[in-house]
Amino acid sequence: MASPAAYEQPTLTRAWQVFLVHVPTMLLIWVATAVISGIGFGIYLIINVIAYVAGGGQAMTDTAEVVAMVLGQIGQLPFSLLSNLVGVLFTAVPALHYATGETIGIEAAFQALFRRPWRYLLAGLLFSIVTVIGLLLCVLPGIAVALVGPVYVNKVFNTDLPVLEALRLSFQAVFRSPKGWEFVGIELLTGLVVIVVTVVTCGLGALVAVPVSSFYIQNVAYHRGVLS
Repeated sequence: MASPAAYEQPTLTRAWQVFLVHVPTMLLIWVATAVISGIGFGIYLIINVIAYVAGGGQAMTDTAEVVAMVLGQIGQLPFSLLSNLVGVLFTAVPALHYATGETIGIEAAFQALFRRPWRYLLAGLLFSIVTVIGLLLCVLPGIAVALVGPVYVNKVFNTDLPVLEALRLSFQAVFRSPKGWEFVGIELLTGLVVIVVTVVTCGLGALVAVPVSSFYIQNVAYHRGVLS
């Protein structure tokens, strides 16, 4: 059973207030994802520089260039996976907050993440595959999958359901509940606001808009009965 606060009328003011008490956690998540991604990109560049130097400083052949790119991607892969794993906390922290009613500090957030890392990696892989397949099937199915994301993350972090069952129930909750389509409309509108804020602030607004919208959407999901 979620905390009573989860079922209160969602407003941007409430989402902002909850965000403020989670600023240290959200800030560290931003920094961690940026650093990990940066290290991964650095590994990619180093591998390509080594390949260039090994070739005597000459322009690489097409084959050598492809090999260097593949090796760079392989070297970058662990960091990409770790960055994505940490990045899911932008949604998971609000989900944990509304499920428990507690402020999710830095230690609690990362303890929750690394308590079951393989579960979350598997859940992310499943979600990515289904989203890609949906996008290939005329785009709209992929968008439908993306809209299930906040509910799916909540079920993956706050329940012990198998990830495939969590995804199935998330689809059911979003698209078959009485106010599911209302929830989808709010998601789309919120996403549009986040995009506008991000664009007009040259990206800086995302530092605030993304986490605030995550808290708001989790509150909306509970209030509309999509989550319980």
